[in-house]
Amino acid sequence: MNRMGMKATVLALMLGLASCATTGDSANNNYQKTKEGAAVGALAGAALGAIVGYSGNRGGGALRGALVGAAAGGAIGAGVGNYMDRQQAEFNKKLAAEERAHQIEVQRLKDESLKVTMNGEVSFDFNSAAIKPAFDTTLNKVSDILNRFTLTHIRIVGYTDNIGSASYNQLLSQQRAQAVANYLADHGVAPERLSTVGMGESQPRASNATAAGRQLNRRVEMLIIPDQGAS
Repeated sequence: MNRMGMKATVLALMLGLASCATTGDSANNNYQKTKEGAAVGALAGAALGAIVGYSGNRGGGALRGALVGAAAGGAIGAGVGNYMDRQQAEFNKKLAAEERAHQIEVQRLKDESLKVTMNGEVSFDFNSAAIKPAFDTTLNKVSDILNRFTLTHIRIVGYTDNIGSASYNQLLSQQRAQAVANYLADHGVAPERLSTVGMGESQPRASNATAAGRQLNRRVEMLIIPDQGAS
């Protein structure tokens, strides 16, 4: 197989796998993320396998490499999807009361990560980076789940509204993110799994022109990102 033939083989496999990734039964949403993870993993594995196969064998190596890569990549993708399915189910179960009260929001992202958004009004006092004692129970639940699902990295991001100077809001957002990270570390989450960043007022979710909008913008988000070994 020449170089053009190899490219055509890889392209055909990628298009076929991509079509699988976008096909799903809406009645089976509980398993859709796992299916998507398998499809995406297969897609990446196929492309990589084809390239490696072609490099090692200019004959049929590209096709064989793509098929082997697709199988391996699909298994890895499905395993990660299943791992994050189970973790999301735990968050939804343990934080159901907080979600109903709009204190916490749990979302699944397309890359299989989870985003847990914590309303700043219930977690911190105004102009303070000290976690409210009433929020300890919620963070204890979060810590417990993270300690049982250890194959993830947790990126904690702080945000503010636009009241005050941009430099002050930047510092406050970083301090709040660090306060959450410190709490999780104090409750057993390995520090090497944690990272923090402050975004200040730079990424509002709503208009800062209203009190309701500013409340939405004052938040801390946890991005729970699966490791490659998650399964």
